[in-house]
Amino acid sequence: MRRFPPRLMTVGCAAVYLFMYAPLLVLMVFSFNQAEYGVAWEGFTLQWYQAVFDNKNIQDALWISLMITVPTVLISTAIGTFTAFTLYRYKFLGRALFQGALYVPLIMPDLVIGISLLLFYTFVKLELGILSILFAHVSFSIPLATLVIIARMQRIDRTLEDAAMDLGADEWTTMWKVTLPLLKPGILAAMLLTFPWSFNDFMITFFVSGVGSSTLPLRVYSMIRLGVSPMVNALGTLIVVVPLIIVIIGAYFDRRSVS
Repeated sequence: MRRFPPRLMTVGCAAVYLFMYAPLLVLMVFSFNQAEYGVAWEGFTLQWYQAVFDNKNIQDALWISLMITVPTVLISTAIGTFTAFTLYRYKFLGRALFQGALYVPLIMPDLVIGISLLLFYTFVKLELGILSILFAHVSFSIPLATLVIIARMQRIDRTLEDAAMDLGADEWTTMWKVTLPLLKPGILAAMLLTFPWSFNDFMITFFVSGVGSSTLPLRVYSMIRLGVSPMVNALGTLIVVVPLIIVIIGAYFDRRSVS
């Protein structure tokens, strides 16, 4: 088999990454642009970030997003952990079908999920608002958390659990003292993935949100309808950078705990 030169592979990978992240780099650069309109560079400034922090509507939207995202991460990770444990350890009728159904919300278009949830809320007469958004985010975050934790469970050495039970621990003690600590990297990865998964959702939230429950992505959408200002660029940069910093910090502490 013919091998490509390492330098060519490096250039090719760099070109692919540049193609994917060039729009984000442009957005970040122009968030520091002093020009209010147009794309001509007029000088470096931080005034647009100050405008973001001083904007009351953005602050309210951020608070609503956190009120939804933080419970979503905790609930979906907890349910996903016990679902993954049940699917991996126990055999029951329909287990393969149930595990395959976890992929449906991940591959189904968000438009279909949003419309179906809206129809369901209308049928059960649930008022649209923060609670309806929370239920929707939990519903599409549980499959992601479950699949991530199942992948971690497949790498656990079962002999460690067998050894704990041979030493007198019952099944529940083994799960709390042995299994869950071994699952900690997977649980942490599930939380770090579901946070931006929920925080950045727009399409589903657009259908199930009510009056006074605009999340940060919905607020950004309402802002760009009047034209893209540098304040939108600054807000977009923060939305990209802050979750990335959280992931890096989580990976750092996880590596320290393992070592």
